[in-house]
Amino acid sequence: MKYSFYNDYSEGAHPNILEALQKTNLDQETGYGEDSISIEASRLIKEKLENPNANIHFVSGGTQANLIVLASILKPFESVIAANTGHIFVHEAGAIEATGHKINIIESTDGKIKPEQIQSVCDYHSDEHMVKPKIVFISNSTEVGTIYKKEELKNISEVCKKNDLYLYLDGARLGSALSSTENDMTLAELSTLVDIFYIGGTKNGALLGEAIVINNEKLNESFRFHLKQRGALLAKGRILGIQFLELFKNNLYFDLSKHANDMASKLVVGITEQGYKFLTDSSTNQIFPIFPNSLIEKLKESYGFYVWSKIDDENSSIRLVTSWATKQEAVDMFIEDLKALIT
Repeated sequence: MKYSFYNDYSEGAHPNILEALQKTNLDQETGYGEDSISIEASRLIKEKLENPNANIHFVSGGTQANLIVLASILKPFESVIAANTGHIFVHEAGAIEATGHKINIIESTDGKIKPEQIQSVCDYHSDEHMVKPKIVFISNSTEVGTIYKKEELKNISEVCKKNDLYLYLDGARLGSALSSTENDMTLAELSTLVDIFYIGGTKNGALLGEAIVINNEKLNESFRFHLKQRGALLAKGRILGIQFLELFKNNLYFDLSKHANDMASKLVVGITEQGYKFLTDSSTNQIFPIFPNSLIEKLKESYGFYVWSKIDDENSSIRLVTSWATKQEAVDMFIEDLKALIT
């Protein structure tokens, strides 16, 4: 059987979560996220954020989080600014457009957008004959494995405030970003720089689930109505809450993401030692080595991964993703097999 480097959600869930689900299985709890477990998970996250006034809502997945957040904020004539690599633009089957909202695209080679690019979009959309940009969408880590430094995020936040834009951060792989060796900000510091974001659980040890964090009180009004209308207000909300309660106990969330990053880093070292380059400079759990097409076909016989982009007629980039559960032996074997195939 091939070892999968396709994604960071091929495995089920961390054993602590399964144990907690089993232990509380027959306890009777209130529904729709108002159970004692979800309340305690919210309290714990607020403690990590150093913000008791944040509002926390648990939903099942990242696309659902993005759809609900953006649709809840935007008026019919308003739009969202995002990079051309952004998840909402590429991998959500037009979910945002289906709500009637345009995505103003910024071209990016590293997955990140710059303040001057945001300003340019705002300057161009100057009257009522165009959509009105209202939200900036960013991801950390990005879809190509890069991260935002604190100064970068601060500068984006400032240009958003200047132009009366909300700043929304997709945190599907936020643990990986904040555990990166290049990261220079805490979860609490990041939280102060964005109006709303979500903490990804699905790709970091949970069975499923994301925690939406609302920092801007203007965005709180009627949010649970939006959750209900979009099918996100689960009767058994406790199932989501208990996962985040376990993930944010004893630093487990960041321990798991650090492991994923460490495994990716070992792959980077092994691949670099063989003389190969990368599409992006990633310090997170997604890496994009560039290999000859003939080598890619041989690697496919033993490993699962996506071919990401064509570089030229002879070479392509592939995406290798490590997870909280990636085995050291699998990483070592990939590197050994790579060496054997090119000698």
